[in-house]
Amino acid sequence: MTALLTLVQWLSPAFPTGAFAYSHGLERVIAAGDVTDAQTFEQWLRNILHYGAGWQDAVLLTQALAEGADHAALDALARALAPSAERLQESAEQGAALARMVSSLTGRTLPPRMLPIAVGEAAAPLDLPPGQVAQLYLQNFAGNLCTIATRHVPLGQTAGQGVLMRLLPEIEALGTKSASASLDDLGSCALAADLAAFQHETQDVRIFRT
Repeated sequence: MTALLTLVQWLSPAFPTGAFAYSHGLERVIAAGDVTDAQTFEQWLRNILHYGAGWQDAVLLTQALAEGADHAALDALARALAPSAERLQESAEQGAALARMVSSLTGRTLPPRMLPIAVGEAAAPLDLPPGQVAQLYLQNFAGNLCTIATRHVPLGQTAGQGVLMRLLPEIEALGTKSASASLDDLGSCALAADLAAFQHETQDVRIFRT
């Protein structure tokens, strides 16, 4: 139980990775009028989870949890898979912050990595089921975006949490599926979200870093 609670602490909004500063392009699609209510936000987030960074990060994370994993090689692959400068920044900066804080708390030397690799490398000694780790990672990722949508669409708290609640069964299934996946299963098809990340780089008024 202590291991599980440790991971929950590392993935909680209170852990200082700066996740609140990154919208994953959501700020752009809200400004463009593509996400205007709970229904359009839920569809956007579902696509990210199934076909974008959600699935890719889950696979990379479970690979990083494997015994004997080459974390440097996985980190290089994660960087190569980033579709834009802001997506690279988002994952690299959060991963570096997580590694730095876990190193301070545990005394382990954890180098800065892309976020899913940083979580996998840090969590490997906890000996938790990889699918469970991926599920908590995806819940944290989705929960942060729900918080952003709650404030900036704005959805309101009930609608925002309702989106997350409806996606939980899918998050559970994706985490389980990623545990039996290989690097050959990596791939994404979230082109609209990727384009939004490009467009956010030059957006005139920005609250979020990405």
